Amino acid sequence: MPVGIPKVPFQVPGDNDASWVDIYNRIYRERLLFLGKELDIQTSNQLAGIMIYLSIESNSRDLFFFINSPGGGIVSGLSLFDTMQAVEPDVHTLAMGLTASIAAFLLVGGEITKRRAFLTLGANEFFFFYY
Repeated sequence: MPVGIPKVPFQVPGDNDASWVDIYNRIYRERLLFLGKELDIQTSNQLAGIMIYLSIESNSRDLFFFINSPGGGIVSGLSLFDTMQAVEPDVHTLAMGLTASIAAFLLVGGEITKRRAFLTLGANEFFFFYY
């Protein structure tokens, strides 16, 4: 049996029956964005498009951007940074794991007082930075 994108149930408001949508659609509807690889033009364009779409859909609900990336292209990062500054909802940035180079720049591009970083020290120890 081939392994594909997992599906989860989602009920559209006003509809009686739930429909099955892929997990990424469901996560985006909750306004959660993830950068989990090296940043390139394609990934930057996808994330920027999702941010713009979600800000058009509802500009009163905040976006949550989780970052675990070794960095990537400067132009890609700057375009994503500019999008984060341009959209009306506040962008919460959360660093999990490795956040280096342009990814660290994106971390500080989140709304002030809504930036978080986790630092793992060992199997059961971690620090939580809030700045």
